[in-house]
Amino acid sequence: MVLVEVSSAEDFRVLVERGRCVVHFAASWAPQCAHMNDILSELSNIHTAIKFVKVEAENVPEIAMQHQVTAVPTFVFLKDGKAVSRVDGANAASVTDHVEKLSADAGAVEAPAAHPAEPKQDLNTRLQALVSAAPVMLFMKGTVAAPRCGFSREAVALLQGQGVEFSTFDILADDEVRQGLKAFSNWPTYPQLYANGTLVGGLDIMKELVASGELTSALPAKPAVAPLQDRLRALITQAPVVLFMKGTPDTPRCGFSSKIVALLRAEAVPFASFDILSDEEVRQGLKEFSNWPTYPQLYANGNLVGGLDIAVELQQSGELKSTLGL
Repeated sequence: MVLVEVSSAEDFRVLVERGRCVVHFAASWAPQCAHMNDILSELSNIHTAIKFVKVEAENVPEIAMQHQVTAVPTFVFLKDGKAVSRVDGANAASVTDHVEKLSADAGAVEAPAAHPAEPKQDLNTRLQALVSAAPVMLFMKGTVAAPRCGFSREAVALLQGQGVEFSTFDILADDEVRQGLKAFSNWPTYPQLYANGTLVGGLDIMKELVASGELTSALPAKPAVAPLQDRLRALITQAPVVLFMKGTPDTPRCGFSSKIVALLRAEAVPFASFDILSDEEVRQGLKEFSNWPTYPQLYANGNLVGGLDIAVELQQSGELKSTLGL
């Protein structure tokens, strides 16, 4: 899914009169609107029953006035053309929560549709691999560079302040993991911190451990890193589609990585990512593991698809999604 840009009042009326819609009233000159567009694009990959619409507020003032928009960004949540809630300002956590509520009202099944009856054991196996993917794993909303809720931001700052080395998983990028991990660990909220595959707790527990001086003892001080081959297998299978890149999707650190992220988003491909600049062992090891010397590298169901050139060829031939198993 992608953001649909509306440029006339009539197009807007037709688009939102049926179903559930999230409308982003934006302005091209406002950088916070561009950031929120990226977040909405990610959410649209998860909540496929909802239409995500962008309106340049100054270009279509009659729509903005109708919804009492006085500043950008503003987000209006509609059901069959009627506003049911709104968020004023670039509050990513609040927008995400409102989208989830709108999706729940729709009764939409948001788990990947390719295997709707996938046995629970398969999901549990995947979750066990994810929580064990690094000695210390933080499951959060967003990334270390761009947290998407205040609690996740606090957790990252706390761990960094304690000098803890940790890896992360963005639960907004995979709703199956997001919902499944709650039951898997019997912990209903995020962020969640794991040490050697075992749940430590959420932000409150982390704060208590810091206050008592017990955090370092609760985490592996000098973690015995899993054999590299095992680590790499866990990383390439952490999601159905995984991109190994320089930087993160929101802040790529090379032109090739930026281009492949744009390509995947344009094709509405949901994907997890790993910043190879954050781990030199993975960066060098994966080249040999997959016999592919450059980055980015794209994987589907644990198998190497290729780099940017291959992805472009597959897009141009119309074979990208089928190759990725979507």
